[in-house]
Amino acid sequence: MDQLINLNNQTAGRDKIARLLQYLSRFLWHRLQKNNSTSVNNIKNLEYQLSTFRKLLRFGRSIDSIYATLPLLHHDNSTVRYTLVLSKICNSLFLLADHVLWLGRADLVNIKIEKWSNMSNKYWLFSITMNLVRDFHEISLIINNSKCLILPKGGVQNIGDIFSAVVKSLTILSGNKSVCIDTIKNGCDIFIPLVALGHVKFSPGTIGLLGAISSIAGLMVLLEPRNKLSPA
Repeated sequence: MDQLINLNNQTAGRDKIARLLQYLSRFLWHRLQKNNSTSVNNIKNLEYQLSTFRKLLRFGRSIDSIYATLPLLHHDNSTVRYTLVLSKICNSLFLLADHVLWLGRADLVNIKIEKWSNMSNKYWLFSITMNLVRDFHEISLIINNSKCLILPKGGVQNIGDIFSAVVKSLTILSGNKSVCIDTIKNGCDIFIPLVALGHVKFSPGTIGLLGAISSIAGLMVLLEPRNKLSPA
């Protein structure tokens, strides 16, 4: 209970909780829609309100994202440096477009919703892609550093050796929770802008489920900071 209270006291915590509810709402209304339920419109409205609430919570964070690139400019690992800096720049542009969308929803400015929504999703997609490149880089480092434990001394000679190497690799990766959680989170998230931009076709229920999984991964990091991939 104390953890939930502390989580709710954080802006990031409230955002993650609202995000989880938002995507669970999408999953729920899509399931109910198949049964011709009369409550579908109410749940769709709840999803819309949660989305708008999250945009308000994030208002102004585009500046924070740019500022967060400064400590990364001197990181020793060039792959981590470039991917994270590009990710944060794209995330800042995503949030900036998101701010404009919120202003449009609040009827404070007259904008083309579809244009700004597409722009927002494009920058979000670029940001997640850079995060995934970094995740795969971290995975490759873990595997390379554990070669002596993964590969048999005589080398890979048959299918059994390959299967054994894969199992050992997964076992070693499972021990690195920060990398696993970040990869699952980004792996689920990347399909949301892909679907929004029309590059992939998934049902709203599938997107709701993927969004809920990535939200849970984000909450796990907030509840246990040791699970956060650093630098982030």
